[in-house]
Amino acid sequence: MSDKEKIAARAAAEIQDGQIINLGIGIPTLIPRFIADRQQVIVHSENGILGMGNPSRRGFEDRNLIDAGGTYVTLDTGGAYFDSVLSFSLVRGGRLDLAVIGALQVSAAGDLANWIIPGKYAPGIGGGMELAQKARRLIVTTIHTTRKGEPKILERCNLPLTAKGCVDTIITELAVMDVTPDGLVLREIAAETDLETLFNQTDAEIIVPSGDIPRF
Repeated sequence: MSDKEKIAARAAAEIQDGQIINLGIGIPTLIPRFIADRQQVIVHSENGILGMGNPSRRGFEDRNLIDAGGTYVTLDTGGAYFDSVLSFSLVRGGRLDLAVIGALQVSAAGDLANWIIPGKYAPGIGGGMELAQKARRLIVTTIHTTRKGEPKILERCNLPLTAKGCVDTIITELAVMDVTPDGLVLREIAAETDLETLFNQTDAEIIVPSGDIPRF
């Protein structure tokens, strides 16, 4: 299992039966394959789908059925299509129980930067700003560091923000951390890593509760 698949599988364990969820571009799109069949989960896509299924199999694509990132997807039984006005009314109305999105950076206070690196092209902030502020709970799934080995979890973000104080939980290939009023609290650590590695790859203080830390 790759690091991205490991993150997606761990994030899937946070989803509760009966929730309406939104899955962002990147790692979150891997989550549906790890959702238990017994769970009655409704997936929302901000381009206008409620009841979105898994990505379409090659050769069975419907050119009229894509998610917000342009990936061909399927529709669960009972799923619905609607325009973006209604779709964002659902988001802004606080109807989403959970949103899972990627990140360029996350701060210890739960600030999120995930839409642009200055000097590089970006199509726009998209629906991430709305999802970050209006979902009842926001989980960030991301590889712990950049390709250059620079930490993505910082005391303060230095990239343009998507939203402030919006992140509830961060899941990487190294750890699961919750954002609290006291700072980042370690909830779980990966089976193949240790605290020293986690601390060295994080540019923010991590609070470690007393006792044994669960592994995943």
